[in-house]
Amino acid sequence: MYPSLSDHYKAERLNHQSFANHYEVVQNVESYIYFYNYKRIHSAIGYMTPAQKMAELEKVA
Repeated sequence: MYPSLSDHYKAERLNHQSFANHYEVVQNVESYIYFYNYKRIHSAIGYMTPAQKMAELEKVA
């Protein structure tokens, strides 16, 4: 089974932080989603970011 975004988030961010309020949680999650989609490479899609892969697929379509 492939790890999900939430599995990565828990392992890479959530398990190492505490938050003072709801706003901090939202900011942290939004920041991680950006990182996951635009900065973090994924071996399953050829060591590209999901954003790069999506752009590649849109060119073909």
